[in-house]
Amino acid sequence: MLLSSPHVRPRRLRSAVLSVLAVCATLVALLLGTGAPQAAAASSLPCDIYAAAGTPCVAAHSLVRALYSSYNGSLYQVRRASDSATKDIGLLSAGGYADAAAQDSFCSGTTCIITKIYDQSSRHNNLTVEGAGGAGAADVGAPADALPVTVGGHQVYGLEISAGMGYRNDSTSGVATNGAAEGMYMVTSGTHVNGSCCFDYGNAETNNKDTGNGHMDAINFGTECWFSPCYGSGPWVQADLENGLFQSNLGYSTNSSNTGTGAMPFVTALLKNNGQNHFALKYGNAQSGGLTTTYSGSEPTTSSGYSPMHQEGAIVLGTGGDNSNGSIGSFFEGVMTSGIPTDAADAAVQSDIVSVGYGGSTGSTGTLSAGSEISLRATTSCCTGDYVRHQNNAGVLSSVTSSSSALDKNDATWIVRKGLADSSCVSFESRNYPGDYLRHFNFKLYRQPMDGTAQFRADATFCPQTGKSGTGTSFASYNYPTRYLRHYDYNLYIASDGGSNDFDSSTSWTDDVSWAVSSPWAP
Repeated sequence: MLLSSPHVRPRRLRSAVLSVLAVCATLVALLLGTGAPQAAAASSLPCDIYAAAGTPCVAAHSLVRALYSSYNGSLYQVRRASDSATKDIGLLSAGGYADAAAQDSFCSGTTCIITKIYDQSSRHNNLTVEGAGGAGAADVGAPADALPVTVGGHQVYGLEISAGMGYRNDSTSGVATNGAAEGMYMVTSGTHVNGSCCFDYGNAETNNKDTGNGHMDAINFGTECWFSPCYGSGPWVQADLENGLFQSNLGYSTNSSNTGTGAMPFVTALLKNNGQNHFALKYGNAQSGGLTTTYSGSEPTTSSGYSPMHQEGAIVLGTGGDNSNGSIGSFFEGVMTSGIPTDAADAAVQSDIVSVGYGGSTGSTGTLSAGSEISLRATTSCCTGDYVRHQNNAGVLSSVTSSSSALDKNDATWIVRKGLADSSCVSFESRNYPGDYLRHFNFKLYRQPMDGTAQFRADATFCPQTGKSGTGTSFASYNYPTRYLRHYDYNLYIASDGGSNDFDSSTSWTDDVSWAVSSPWAP
C-alpha cells in the first residue's frame, strides 16, 4: 500500500523500497541456505525474516520493540491504579522501540499493570489477562514497571510474571490446530524462574482446561523436571505438549550435555513442531552467538495422543494450558508462525535478536540519577575496598578489584531506578538479574524479583541523604526512615543508631551507613 499511495513522501517511499529489498535479500539468502546477510539483518525484523522464508507470523508479541520493520502500532496497554484509566504504549518510530517515556508519564505518582499485549501481525491475536481455568483462579496483570531493561540503546520495560499472573487469547486467527505445523520463539530470562507449573508461551486449549495429550504445543522455560532424568539444574527449554514437559520423545532428556541455560540474563527459547511426527527444541544466548539444538526427533512416545498433535489454537503466556499459574518468568518478545521455519530462518532471527543489544549499557554511570549504573563502596576505614553486592540472593559486602571475576563485578553493579514506592527516592536493580532489586526483609538485605506489591515497593525504596559521617551518601529506608543501609560483619541491613540488634550497634554506625557512589564495576 505504501508503494501505490500517491500521497507517500519521497523519504517514506525510499524507506518502503529499502524494506522490501531487504526482505527480498533475506529470502534469497535463506533459499541459498547462507542465512541473512548483515545488511539485510539490520532492516529485516523477525517476522519479516519468517515471512520471507514462507512461514509468516500469525502472532507477534513484544513489550520492547517492533517485530516487523513496517509496524508502527501499539505494543501493549497499561491501566493505572489511581483512576483505572488505560493507555496504549506504542513505538518511538516505525520498526523501532517502545515509547517507555509515555508509560512513565501516564503512571507517574501511581502504579500501573499491563492489561493487554497487542499482536503485531495482521491476525490481531491480542493477549489479555487470563481468566480462571481448570487448575487456577483468574489471573491478575503484571506490574508495568517491574522489569526495566535497555534494548537497542533504549530504556524499555519487559513483562515480569509472578505466580498468579498470566495472559491468554482463546479465540484466535491463523494459529495451528489439529496437527498443523508451527514454530515459535520467545526471549526470556534465566534469572527469573522456578520449578512450578508452568511458564509457557504458545498454543493451548480454548477452554482453559486440560483436554488431553497433544492439545498444547508451547515453549516452556523453567526448572521443573517433569520426566527424570534432567541433567544439570536448568532452567531448560522444554515443550509443553500437555500432560508433560518434554525434552525429547521419551520425555526425559536424552542429551546429557543439555544442563540448562543457567542464570543467563537473556535467553532465546525456540520450539517447532510439524504436528505429525517431529518436534525440535533450541536455545541461545540472546546477547551473543547462535542457537543450540537440544532435541530434534519424533513426537513423544510416552503415551498416545501426540502423533498427530491435536492443538486447539489458543495462545497462552505465563501459565499452563489449564491456567496452572504457580510459575514465574520474564518475557520480552515472542512470535508464532504458520508452518515450520527453516533452520536458516531461525538463525537469521537469532542474529537479529542479538543485534538489538538486550541488557546493554544505560549510557549513564556513577550518579544517583535514574538509569545510571553504579557500584556502592564502603567508606569505613576497615573496608574501603569493599562493595555492596548480591551473593546467593543475599546482600553482602565484598572486596572487588580490577582482577576480580566478571561474576563478582556484575554482582557488585546496580542500576539506579526511580524509587518503586516514591519517585523522589531510589531503588537499586541488579545489573545481571533483570527485574531483581535490593530490598530488606526482617531488616536484612536481599536481591529479589519485583512482584508489584506495595510491600515490596516500600522495602526496595531508599532515600538518599548526605552521608552521616560527613562524607558520601546515606540511604534511609523508605518505610523505616530512622534505619539506614548499613554493612555489619560483611552483611547488609537497614540499621538504626543503637538498638536491640547487633547490627544496630552505635559503634562506627555513621561510617558504616555512609557510602561512596562510584562508577560501576561491570561495563
